[in-house]
Amino acid sequence: MNLKEKIDNDIFKLVGNVADSMNLQTYVVGGFVRDLIMNRKSTDIDIVTIGSGIELAKNIAEHIPHHKKVSVFKNFGTAMIHYELDGKDWQVEFVGARKESYRRNSRKPIVENGTLEDDQNRRDFTINAMAISLNEGSFGELLDPFDGLGDIHKHIIRTPLDADITFSDDPLRMLRCIRFAAQLDFSILPETFDAIVRNKERISIISQERITEELNKMLLSPFPSLAFKLLDRSGLLEIIFPELTELKGVESVGEKSHKDNFRHTLEVLDNVAKQSTNLYLRWAALLHDIAKPQCKKFDQKTGFSFHGHEVLGSKMVVRIFKKMKLPLNENMKYVKKLVFLHLRPIALVEEGVTDSAVRRCMFEAGEDIDDLMILCHSDITSKNLAKKSKYISNLELVKNKMKEIEEKDRIRNFKVPVSGEDIMQIYSLSPCKTVGILKDTIKDAILDGKIPNDRQAALDLLDKEAEKLGLKK
Repeated sequence: MNLKEKIDNDIFKLVGNVADSMNLQTYVVGGFVRDLIMNRKSTDIDIVTIGSGIELAKNIAEHIPHHKKVSVFKNFGTAMIHYELDGKDWQVEFVGARKESYRRNSRKPIVENGTLEDDQNRRDFTINAMAISLNEGSFGELLDPFDGLGDIHKHIIRTPLDADITFSDDPLRMLRCIRFAAQLDFSILPETFDAIVRNKERISIISQERITEELNKMLLSPFPSLAFKLLDRSGLLEIIFPELTELKGVESVGEKSHKDNFRHTLEVLDNVAKQSTNLYLRWAALLHDIAKPQCKKFDQKTGFSFHGHEVLGSKMVVRIFKKMKLPLNENMKYVKKLVFLHLRPIALVEEGVTDSAVRRCMFEAGEDIDDLMILCHSDITSKNLAKKSKYISNLELVKNKMKEIEEKDRIRNFKVPVSGEDIMQIYSLSPCKTVGILKDTIKDAILDGKIPNDRQAALDLLDKEAEKLGLKK
């Protein structure tokens, strides 16, 4: 197969011309080739040359007008160039062909110079082991020793060589295998999947950061549930994320039972994925019921309940983020907030959709209210169509009430119009409990609809409340 037309652009022509001038056999390899064949967009290019990738990169950079500095990584024998073309920033990485061998207790290989065959042999999957020649005499020629092209057509993921060796050498490849299956909607060859099951304990030598990086990519796939079902079937999930496996199973007492919260969680995750590419909204979907196993109770009259799971779940978010080495910043606070509030909109209907209750929900959610509503809508997974229709209708009532209140009271991103600093300045106070009491009184009055959301009304109420406390200006 010749892919000359598909790589007919300035980047590959330049690389090929410079490689020819240096008498180096040079190829574009790996994921870019796979994506090119599958018509998937990619701007990350891996170039392999039979020689020094660093020297090739330096020579190419000299031929790029206003070229940027070449980033050289001597420890890895690689170099990186950013190439601007057609309004896109292409990331081009260069490396010399190599062969690798591994030690039992590390995924870091011992690297030696090698041939293109050696380089293709070390690749993780057949669909990532294809190469396209960039030299003039064979420009565009596909080199596909493991029939990666056939596996793309068959939608199959398998390893080029013995799967047990592939996964034992670098256990991260087990997660990559599952991630590619979810991203591409491919099947994992049964023999390859069996090797993951046999080698699952080897994942223990992989750093948490690398594991979490793969989990994030799985979460961002079109149907993330596929990845988590494969992780569960392989036994990897119990090792890397036991809190999720604890959600599995259905318990019954007489005629009363509860749903499988693991299946429900994955359905919610897919529902969110259809509406948003926000990684941390997807994390919120994955963790929204994470505390249900700890909160499960049974009552002979009412059956199973999970009261308080949103409160405990929000606390568990912090612990899970720490363990997963996820950022302990605003993203963590965002997930914690959504887990804590995920029952609130539906509860508003049951309690009565009062302006005050809706204002408070909007105040607590702040600028994340739209994401909260996406999560709540996605959480409706009942197989009872009448029940599902009722929940959706109830949510629409809440959405309409929110819209009405926002137009009238501007609660979104609401801040108390009189600050603590204002109160201290007006009444010559130092920081104290009284300042907080006065500020909360104003906030509650606005949220309860007793005064409008404006500064003058807030100052008028402040005067009255301060007078009750004996404060003078």
